[in-house]
Amino acid sequence: MKTVERSYVSQTEVNRSKFITYLVPISEFDGLQKKLKTKNPKANHVVYALRYLNEYDQIVENSSDDGEPKGCAGVPALNVLRGEALINCAVLIVRYFGGIKLGTGGMARAYALAVKNVVKESTLVLYEKEIVYIFSCNYNEVDKTLYKLKQLNLTKYERDFGVDKVVWKLIGSEKKIEKFKNV
Repeated sequence: MKTVERSYVSQTEVNRSKFITYLVPISEFDGLQKKLKTKNPKANHVVYALRYLNEYDQIVENSSDDGEPKGCAGVPALNVLRGEALINCAVLIVRYFGGIKLGTGGMARAYALAVKNVVKESTLVLYEKEIVYIFSCNYNEVDKTLYKLKQLNLTKYERDFGVDKVVWKLIGSEKKIEKFKNV
């Protein structure tokens, strides 16, 4: 499975209809459809599809046609995400109607093409399940710990400076955290 670490945008035109496609990490999805509708008031539709892993390692999928004929927009976008084995990401497509009706088949192909184009322009990374590791160290070991984290490219952490110890909450792939424990 693959995922994205940042947002990507591409534009596709089919029979004068414009499809502006956003591929985003799932963490950026909440509220984005509303923002895009506000930012693009003349757009006819803001369609989305998403896939993510829940806490039980099950794939959760959802899509919305946002007023397009049922199954002609969200489902084709979702099928591209499935075909590319993308996880923990969402795709949102802003459509400006170009005056030429595409028909249901043409519309499904256009939405799928828009998603394929944004995926093609994206940098996909191999998905690794992240875990949380909590540990503590003495104050004189903080610099050494930061150095080890930097060497392993572990950048997601929180620190709580206590009276005599520093408590760390580290988030990263299982493989990297195991390496960190053994270094």
